Amino acid sequence: MKTQPLLTPYHKNISLPNRVVMAPMTRSRADNAEKVATDDLQGLYYEQRASAGLIITEGSQVSKEAVGYINTPGIHSKAQVEGWKKVTQRVHDKDGTIFIQLWHVGRISHPDFHDGDLPVSASAINPNAESYTPNGFKDTVTPKAMTIADIKRTVEDFKNAAANAVEAGFDGIELHSSNGYLFHQFFNNCSNTRTDDYGGSIENKTRFFFEVLDAMKTVIPQEKIGVRFNPSLHGLFGMTVDEDTIPTFEYIIKKLNAYNLAYVHLSEPFTDVTDVPFAVTDIAKHFRPLYNGTLMINGDFDRDKGNMILEAGDADLVAYGKPFISNPDLVARFEQDLELADWDKDTFYTPEKKGYTDYPFASE
Repeated sequence: MKTQPLLTPYHKNISLPNRVVMAPMTRSRADNAEKVATDDLQGLYYEQRASAGLIITEGSQVSKEAVGYINTPGIHSKAQVEGWKKVTQRVHDKDGTIFIQLWHVGRISHPDFHDGDLPVSASAINPNAESYTPNGFKDTVTPKAMTIADIKRTVEDFKNAAANAVEAGFDGIELHSSNGYLFHQFFNNCSNTRTDDYGGSIENKTRFFFEVLDAMKTVIPQEKIGVRFNPSLHGLFGMTVDEDTIPTFEYIIKKLNAYNLAYVHLSEPFTDVTDVPFAVTDIAKHFRPLYNGTLMINGDFDRDKGNMILEAGDADLVAYGKPFISNPDLVARFEQDLELADWDKDTFYTPEKKGYTDYPFASE
């Protein structure tokens, strides 16, 4: 039988034993005062899934200001670095590869996380979404528009987080520039009405992102940096696609050809955008011709669809989210054509091990 494309090795800047990537997923298990990833929870969780070609961790905030969801682990304090060291060691002991996703949610946050202070964003525009706070879901508020000093400080926060990731033993980092969070808020007109060097033109709206990328590559090699985008996100997280949206992402992707990154990680639309003016319905096919490097795609793929998109040449790697929650041995199940276990939505964001580290392997 012909080898599945998903199960073939990949070597181009990033060297992986297979092309099945564990996508970053918020799981809200850092239920401690310091927001530290722990050996017994995150350590075991990621170790169980180390057969993935690549693990990308849950989004991890680069500063206290960056947080917007309960019990998410950070990468800005000494205690957090020490916690992640135990996680990366467990994955490496199983011959796995693990990147950490660096995260700032911007306006998708709430004053409850910031001692009453407003969250920050490109402009003072309420996304009219919900924030998952320590006191339950609450409506978002109008954020504070970032000053130039705020932007410069945040560039340093990402640079420091990247250096901390190296110290913690990660094989690389993924810059979360997707899903309506801070960088996405700068990219889109619906959230960025600035008239300074960070608003207006496409070059200006993407300036902050490239400043962060350039700062990070001074502390970690470019080939250990991945970036993630969701170009056709519409109607979620306060994002609206307009006539400038796709050209903005096309500009970014083309400009990234001048870098030497581990990968560009794209998401297919989260909702049906067939009738949305200016949206692209087939993200991988649209952006593949624009990018010369490694392209990772994400978006409700099963085994067959993953193999098909690789065979068509529209992507190099496929990221799987929820299937990895309930199938720690997802790669083996693909290989042996085994039935996948169902996930329990009720335990996606709850504390402790239930619905986290207690899903059995097929061999059990």
